[in-house]
Amino acid sequence: MLINLLRLCAPAAVLWGMAWGESIAQTPEPSTESITGPSIKLEPCRIKDTAGIRGVDAECGTLTVAENPDDPDGRQIDLFVARVKSLAPTSRPDAFTVIQGGPGGSSIEAYVTLSGAFEPIRRVRDIILVDQRGTGRSNPLRCTFDSTDITEMSEELTVEYTQKCLDDLDADPRFYTTSVAVQDLEKVRQALGYESINVYGVSYGTRVALHYLRRFPQSARTVIIDGVAPADWVLGPDIALFGQEALDGIFQRCSDDPACSEAFGDISQKFAELQQRLTETPVEVSLQDPNTGEATTLDMNYQYVMGATRMFTYQTETASLLPLLIHQAHQGNYAPMAAQAQMVTAEIDKLLAMGMHNSVICAEDVPFMPTVDGLEDTYMGETQVKALSAICTVWPRGPMDEDFKQPVESDRPVLLLSGQTDPVTPPRNAERAAATLSNKLEVVVPAHGHGVAVRGCVPFLMDQFVEAASFEELDTSCVDRLVPSPFFVTFSGPKP
Repeated sequence: MLINLLRLCAPAAVLWGMAWGESIAQTPEPSTESITGPSIKLEPCRIKDTAGIRGVDAECGTLTVAENPDDPDGRQIDLFVARVKSLAPTSRPDAFTVIQGGPGGSSIEAYVTLSGAFEPIRRVRDIILVDQRGTGRSNPLRCTFDSTDITEMSEELTVEYTQKCLDDLDADPRFYTTSVAVQDLEKVRQALGYESINVYGVSYGTRVALHYLRRFPQSARTVIIDGVAPADWVLGPDIALFGQEALDGIFQRCSDDPACSEAFGDISQKFAELQQRLTETPVEVSLQDPNTGEATTLDMNYQYVMGATRMFTYQTETASLLPLLIHQAHQGNYAPMAAQAQMVTAEIDKLLAMGMHNSVICAEDVPFMPTVDGLEDTYMGETQVKALSAICTVWPRGPMDEDFKQPVESDRPVLLLSGQTDPVTPPRNAERAAATLSNKLEVVVPAHGHGVAVRGCVPFLMDQFVEAASFEELDTSCVDRLVPSPFFVTFSGPKP
């Protein structure tokens, strides 16, 4: 039950988080007739999730672009593009696009898992999807590593893996930043002949969406940003601070819940004791590997607990498991927590192109990272800040537009979505971005975390907004009825 819930609901990402799982585009069937666009040849294909269970019919193709935009005759790379046709006989002249987070996640892969949220929009609009350069099948900058080592989280090991990744790449990683990526998206729009596009971005994808709005305001008909990363916000110290706030909120909700508090007592105190115990003395844990099914033994330290805890705070379904896992580990049953940590670390290199991730953070975040007090008082401490800084001692810094870190000003309609309990991009991030947007609406979804497009009535709100390109008749009161998942008090589930 625990493993299945994690696969369904927990994000697998290192920094900002990704809310949905992976899919791959399959080779088009040769017997089906081809479709030719202005500059992109699209052929029928089926894009699927990792397990090969969920799939979406689409048209797939590539657009060749210069790796270095300032050297059009230099090295060329292919951007992988998919189009999911609308259900209407005649589609609207403006398409809809989805931009995934990470950084390093594939937008096409994200769409397959998320597709139900966008079906109302697809009634009359084509969905165009572009794997951002460096991700998915657009010259992915992938790194491989031993997932058992990553829990050590030492700066030396981080530098070692980063250098190995850099040496193995067949690419110039300087040209895989957001400033370059938005130019690619505009080229795809032009090549496919759409008058404009409606842009949805989640997590890091909100940064891409906002910068696209800044660079190509006439091309962006509407914008939806979900789990907002304001343009002038720097990824880094806030990871630990926001994460601690989210964890404290889960502990408080457990304390206020009779079933949870009765089952686990002071879960905050138990977590603190567990942290101290495993920091001082790792324990040997025997378990069945959740990824392979094989019996294994590992030395479990606090990094396992920290990694699993962070990922579990992203969604209400997995947050409902945290008190149980912490209580069990505190009582000496470490295997359930260790299994979840193994699943998180094993998925990182599958779901994220870490080279592209590094190109983004080393150009757009680490050089601007401020010194913040209080990190040592959080459950993550300075681990993430030190890891980011270590990566960027090795990784080359790429181009960034001069105004990139300035707030985005626009009068285009922008819908800002936030989860009330988001541990990485909380609602105040949306407030910050909204300050310079003159035509906007902020919606906070109560009791939910990172990425809320699939929650309750949100898909229908997005559809109404995109259709009208206006907020005048948009009634968002339906989100107030959403509630968090009840806490698991045993491995069988919540109390009846």
